[in-house]
Amino acid sequence: MSGSRSKTKTAFKKSRVIAPLYTGGPVAVTPDGQRLVTCVGEEAILTDIEQGEEFARFVGDTESITALCVTPSGNTLIQFTSSMSMRIYDLPSSHQSKPVHPTRVVARAHDAPVHVCRADPTSTYLASGAADGTVKVWDIARGFVTHVLRGHGGVVSALAFNFPRMGLGLEEPVLKLVTASVDTKVRVWDLARSAEAARSGKSAKPEAVLEGHVSVPRGLDVSEDGRWLISGGRDAVVLVWDLGESKRKAKDKKVGKGKEKEQGPVLAKTITTLERVEAVGLIGEDEDVQGASGRKDSLRFFTAGEKGVVKIWDGKQGSVLCTLGEERITSSEDHEEQRQILNAMYVLSLFNILSSANFDMTTSYVPSTSTVISIHADQNILFHSLRTASLSRQLIGFNDEIIDAAFLHSPSSSSSSSSTHLALATNSSLIRLYSTSSLDARLLAGHTDIVLCLASSSGSQVFASGAKDRSARLWAPLSSSASASFSGERGWGCVSVCEGHAESVGALAFARRGGPDGEETLKFMFTGSQDRTIKMWDLSTVPTMSAGGKESEIVKCKSLCTHKAHDKDINALDVSPNDALLASGSQDRTAKVFAISFSPASSSKAARGELKLVGTCRGHKRGVWSVRFAKHERVLASGGGDRTVRIWGLDDFACMKVLEGHVNSVLRVEWLGVDGEQGGQGQQVVSAAADGLVKVWDVKSEECVATLDGHEDKVWALAVSEDQRTIVSGAADSVVTFWEDCTEEQEAAKEIERAELVLKEQDFLNYVSLHDYRRAIELALSLSQPGRLFTLFKDLASSESELNAITGHLAVDEVIRTLHPSDLTKLLRYVRDWNARASSSIVAQRVLHAVVKLRPAEDVIKAFEVVGEGDEENKGLKELVEALIPYTERHLARMERLVQESYVVDYVLGEMDGGLDVAEDQDAMQVDFAPAVGIRA
Repeated sequence: MSGSRSKTKTAFKKSRVIAPLYTGGPVAVTPDGQRLVTCVGEEAILTDIEQGEEFARFVGDTESITALCVTPSGNTLIQFTSSMSMRIYDLPSSHQSKPVHPTRVVARAHDAPVHVCRADPTSTYLASGAADGTVKVWDIARGFVTHVLRGHGGVVSALAFNFPRMGLGLEEPVLKLVTASVDTKVRVWDLARSAEAARSGKSAKPEAVLEGHVSVPRGLDVSEDGRWLISGGRDAVVLVWDLGESKRKAKDKKVGKGKEKEQGPVLAKTITTLERVEAVGLIGEDEDVQGASGRKDSLRFFTAGEKGVVKIWDGKQGSVLCTLGEERITSSEDHEEQRQILNAMYVLSLFNILSSANFDMTTSYVPSTSTVISIHADQNILFHSLRTASLSRQLIGFNDEIIDAAFLHSPSSSSSSSSTHLALATNSSLIRLYSTSSLDARLLAGHTDIVLCLASSSGSQVFASGAKDRSARLWAPLSSSASASFSGERGWGCVSVCEGHAESVGALAFARRGGPDGEETLKFMFTGSQDRTIKMWDLSTVPTMSAGGKESEIVKCKSLCTHKAHDKDINALDVSPNDALLASGSQDRTAKVFAISFSPASSSKAARGELKLVGTCRGHKRGVWSVRFAKHERVLASGGGDRTVRIWGLDDFACMKVLEGHVNSVLRVEWLGVDGEQGGQGQQVVSAAADGLVKVWDVKSEECVATLDGHEDKVWALAVSEDQRTIVSGAADSVVTFWEDCTEEQEAAKEIERAELVLKEQDFLNYVSLHDYRRAIELALSLSQPGRLFTLFKDLASSESELNAITGHLAVDEVIRTLHPSDLTKLLRYVRDWNARASSSIVAQRVLHAVVKLRPAEDVIKAFEVVGEGDEENKGLKELVEALIPYTERHLARMERLVQESYVVDYVLGEMDGGLDVAEDQDAMQVDFAPAVGIRA
């Protein structure tokens, strides 16, 4: 295996992560429609829709969130949890790496869980409805209750504020609240009158009680002028109420025109929706729907419910203007329940309303977007454009287990080498199709059971999927004339189906040779199944573009041959680059290689195909999960349940190399291109395993050059982009991670760092030669080079010492006396390490002596306080002293023994020489260990 080792990819960084966005619960959107608040477990997260990344995460109280809302000003988030607490947060304006804590917490806001909450148009008040039928109105800024409204016959199911910007002959706007509960009644409350009743000790009474529903009302909305109220419920009707009728009666009564009893709102129209309504909302008068301009006297609203579509209605005519979404045919009741819409929102922005103090009758609503957002039971969030009556964006909240992944290339993309989309197979019958540049995604329906495997064609434009429904389907890009949009690019549609297996289809492989000039050409495909057979399919009649037609237009492929290949389930298939060989991996612990014989169809004869076994690779001790041919070398890589990756030669089918390092089953292997190699393939293998790790191997040296840790569960999916620079891993933890090659960047950074280090080392030598000890010591400390620092102190001690200099030079003493606190702590840690060895203890003791003599104890303590955080500084100083004392005592004891032994030697020599006077200066042999005494004190 040839290739330059220096060009091996050894460093990867996380360039993007697709993590769970929504796992169920309430959803809110900011008024500008740019950010979305969703629930993931017990936490709320703020997602930037355009950038496709998490913007902020809000600290919860470990209880599930039951209701949340964003104020119309876009500055505040309020959420209620099952612990009955209310938490108020300030929405951040910039990306937050740390969790956002609440600015106010009301520990027990209600006596029962809150299911609905809503802020008024001025962002001053918040209404919350609980399961015990109580509605409370809160002052958001001050955090106290202004109204308590009782009288509902059960759980409060919907809320809406009525604060008209254009009054119906009234002198000033009146803030009202409309509520609905499971007793099927809708109540209208005048909050001013309710406050007066509370001050007089009376219980608040609703201004009107509207009866018309026979099931739970799930949606309420009031028109901007305060005249029209719409209510939709699970009784499959929407009621349109005229609130202006009661106001005119009240005005006539004031001027003495009649003494009849004041009447409540009048039911103007009943509209049958033919589905249970879960959400309803009015659409702005100036908004265009499907190209038709809005009229000032129009009344249009949307409904969403059990059928999974959003319908736009003309409220006065009672007719459907358009339908957003598609009603899919479901195979079971479970699928029908997952399809239904739980909530929907119409995005409006209030630019001019800042507070109730400056609110006036002429303030206008200005929509920032024309979008209806629907939240579905299958945890998908869809954005519907009203102007085009189409799906503009789709966010997939939760992917469950990621089983397989495949890179795709859209033919409409301007780039010819980069992958534009990523197909994912999850624990679902729907295929997830993500854009590689954003969170936008689509769901491809066709299979009736869980999709198990994916494979892309040679041109990466067509891909296949195999599922538990015993079939494989081929998907091709939609033609430009097809009515589909994927963020300005084409989507994919099913063009063919392969049926014939007796069990689940768990492995797929396309022919690898493409057409001339990279043209997409389909020749044949293989499928492997739990029925232990491999089928070869003729794809010559399969179109490479989809017209987005009906199921009846899908081509049924013909099987060319069926081969009984293994004794157990077939887990993986791969075709060699020259389309001559097929490799298969099975639970029977073997990988087999077959010769492919294929004759395309002609005018005189039909297509023919055969498989012939040419070799068996034996060596894995457990099942083989993955097999892959190298692109430019006659070798095969396999990953097995025995935790190894094996490289097999195709000449004798013997195991050439064994790559060991994973601690659990290797589930996927892929060849990774190396810069400079022919075709960019050959020297490296990427493996993913059940230990949650992705490893990059250098096959030549049999070493793991990089370990990518980004998952907490089994990594089932692994794919490499066309340009060989991006690795995608998907795991059972519902996370998809994009790993981008940064080897060149890292090598460039290391080269710059090395050059800077060489310059600094030269500066150090220059400072020493010039006797600039301050800069030399500070530079050595900044470079973290204790060896150079030790040599410097050692050389200073061995040279001629200056009088009264502790370290040997007065200039060095001055440096230690004025050393910066951070440098002082670093120097003391070096001294601790030097003091642990007898060979370097003399230098350590000399420097320690200088520190103790020249720096007061308070100075040393403060140095550790500046460097440390909290109680860590005390802990660090204590550990330093505890490490210095025992070694210092040991050195002191050793020196005392040497002094005593020297007296014995003098005595013996004196006796031997007849009393010869040996005038040795014993004091010169003693070492000053005052620092140890000072430390002990």
